[in-house]
Amino acid sequence: MKLNYQADLICDFTWNVIQQDWLKDVCEKNKWSHKNSPIIWRELLDRGGKGLLLGGYNEFLEHAQLYYDVTSSMTTELMKVIAQENLGTHIEKEHEEEALKTCVNPLQVWITSASAPACYNLIPILTSGEVFGMETEISITLFDNKQAEEHLKSLVMETQDLVSPVLHSVSICTTVEEAFCQARVIVVLDDTTDKEVFTLEDCLRSRVPLCRLYGSLIEKNAHKSVRVIVGGKTFVNLKTVLLMRYAPGIAHNIIAVALGVEGEAKAVLARKLKTTPSYIKDVIIWGNISGNNYVDLRKTKVYRYESAIWGPLHYSRPLLNLIFDSEWVKREFVATLKNLTATGRQFGGILAAHSIATTLKYWYHGSPPGEIVSLGILSEGQFGIPEGIVFSMPVKFENGTWVVLTDLKDTEINEQIMTRMTSDLIQEKLVALGDKIYFQPYQSETELRKKDKKISLPITDDSREGQVSDGRKVGQVKAGGGLQAIEHKDLVPDEHKDLVPDEEKDLITSDTADFQNLSPQTTFEKPQSLEFLNGRW
Repeated sequence: MKLNYQADLICDFTWNVIQQDWLKDVCEKNKWSHKNSPIIWRELLDRGGKGLLLGGYNEFLEHAQLYYDVTSSMTTELMKVIAQENLGTHIEKEHEEEALKTCVNPLQVWITSASAPACYNLIPILTSGEVFGMETEISITLFDNKQAEEHLKSLVMETQDLVSPVLHSVSICTTVEEAFCQARVIVVLDDTTDKEVFTLEDCLRSRVPLCRLYGSLIEKNAHKSVRVIVGGKTFVNLKTVLLMRYAPGIAHNIIAVALGVEGEAKAVLARKLKTTPSYIKDVIIWGNISGNNYVDLRKTKVYRYESAIWGPLHYSRPLLNLIFDSEWVKREFVATLKNLTATGRQFGGILAAHSIATTLKYWYHGSPPGEIVSLGILSEGQFGIPEGIVFSMPVKFENGTWVVLTDLKDTEINEQIMTRMTSDLIQEKLVALGDKIYFQPYQSETELRKKDKKISLPITDDSREGQVSDGRKVGQVKAGGGLQAIEHKDLVPDEHKDLVPDEEKDLITSDTADFQNLSPQTTFEKPQSLEFLNGRW
């Protein structure tokens, strides 16, 4: 009512001063819409006059009385009442704005083992808006143990310094019971442990307690539509299948990142062809992401390759037609990738972060049309893979999910090679869950024959320094009149060193773990080689 009183006063004052025709011209010139409300301005402003910023009600009345000899009969008490009402309205408006801010529902992103180097490299990518989009605000929670709390606090401050427009908040969590609260995205990185492990079986079993804990917390605290992405460089497939086991309600939304291995393969091929890795597409990773896997180049294409044949940007050529040295593909390429996969040193924080971020981007926005993406998912019998294991295979992302590319032609894999990969993954799971005591890698008939031949070598009593029957001790045997050392490593028996038959090496697919070593990680031959697995890197 009191505002109406003021409006009536000003309306009367304005209408008495301004000619209607002139007002109409001003509105048309400035594209204003004028009906009943007045237009108030400082005269001469559009002709170079000095503008005047009016203060409160008293200042406005003084200005009106000085220039137009118009005043108000409103009492001081009434003005105070109006001022109090305006203050209350202002406070209510501020509260409404704060309430609106709380109504904003940012995407809750949780990162486990947040003290790992991969997390440091992942945060800038997530806050850049490239992954979820510039229109999606995110809240990042860094989850780790109490010992890492100071490091996490520094990471929070550095993240805030990014001043990202999509970052709603960043916080830390070291309380297990509060983990994954309302999480929409969970990134599972390599866990660190202070416990030393000296056998492959211990390594496998050590993954179970944490996955069981994570699984129960995800089921209890996370959002029903949560998406879980597992990255890292050790036992990625195993950790993924264990999380599925202990979080069955969201098992369909748990995946393993394979783009890191893809990136390594593309980089090696690009160096050979003297081109850019991003120009190489459709490299397929089959099997165990961090162990026995096969890099399939039969569908691989190279774009923008400088040669006698040239075409537009969308023109590509089969990669195997450009590498004339087939022996390099079969041996040196395999050996290079074996070394990278075995040591884990190449798969550092930058590559891990980029692989995770790219996979998440595809998951939310779709993969490039027509491009093949490798992804570790739970097998449902596609390509003859046994059900119930997490296996890397070719997919495409669309509509917020993935589709397995079962219609690809000429992607059949030799039965023996497939059996070797699936057998290792099945045994990893069985050993981890305690259903088997020892990990027994798959061995072909050729390998068994070589093993029998080696065991039948003559051994003299005076040269025996240890028993070899269990395949796990170190000894020296005398063969052919000289000493021949046979090392039975703690983790990988000696017979697994034998080369696979040549007919298997003639396959176009390449095994990054190499045919000659059948354990899931080719470097787990000595206890000291488990440093990166124990979280020391």
